[in-house]
Amino acid sequence: MHHTDIDRMRGELLASAGMSANLVEAKPLHSWELSHVERLALADGTTVIFKCATEPFTHEHEALTAAWQAGVSVPRLVESLRSGTTLAMLMEDLGEPDREATDADGLSAAVQLHSAAVPPHLPPADSTWLASLPQRAMRTLELLNAQGRWSDADDIREALRDIDRAAAQRAEGATTAPYGWVHSEFHPESLHVRDGRVRLYDLARAFCGPGLLDLASWHGTVQTPDPDRTRAFLESYVEAGGSASALTRRGGLKPQDWALGWHRVWVLEWFLAQALVWINDVTADPAYTNVVRRHTHDAARLLDI
Repeated sequence: MHHTDIDRMRGELLASAGMSANLVEAKPLHSWELSHVERLALADGTTVIFKCATEPFTHEHEALTAAWQAGVSVPRLVESLRSGTTLAMLMEDLGEPDREATDADGLSAAVQLHSAAVPPHLPPADSTWLASLPQRAMRTLELLNAQGRWSDADDIREALRDIDRAAAQRAEGATTAPYGWVHSEFHPESLHVRDGRVRLYDLARAFCGPGLLDLASWHGTVQTPDPDRTRAFLESYVEAGGSASALTRRGGLKPQDWALGWHRVWVLEWFLAQALVWINDVTADPAYTNVVRRHTHDAARLLDI
């Protein structure tokens, strides 16, 4: 995001909250093309977190409010201001964490989130939605090719066609419990642990869908998918109070393979959308191509295609 946009949104939000005269210092914590986060020091000695974002991350204030109302441990929303294709928020400052989140922390957070009441405004994602992802990815790839980009992606296209042919069958069971809140960026870096309390943040892409996508994302996507490790995590999830149906087969597959496979399809479709629409940085195409290629072939293998 551009500094001028960040300054404008910060100023407008503080003015809306009646806090313009209270700002002492703005310390950046995280920044990339689509969002920016700062810790704001105020004249009374307190601090708040300022976050601004552009599309498609402009509904996080609604997700935070709904999660808070449902009893999920999230930062308290102080003020928000949405204008056009941007969102600015002031949130409770949770302070520096005491430690990194563990698997046990992740399990307790997942159980809490997946059992929370789902607000009607969360975008729904069922078997039909899952099955549509390969076609959406192929369409984005075609648009990139039309711009003279991603010309070395024939193997990706062929793998996506194979996945698409089997998608309807493999997507069966998407609404099997746990079905509801999906954090969508669920990994240790999205949990804050302090004073014995675990809180979730980064709910910008939350939706209503298969909770197994969260559980499949916990160990990240950099390393080769490990179904045995994910199976153990699913079993621990059930032991921690999660739905026992997390261990049932779906789409003709073991739950760990189904979860990892569809999570990779969902991730690669998002990376393609970033490459074309949200970030659209031609210089980053080689890196994005490599990531999408890896996820596509991993997904085909995991979904037994």
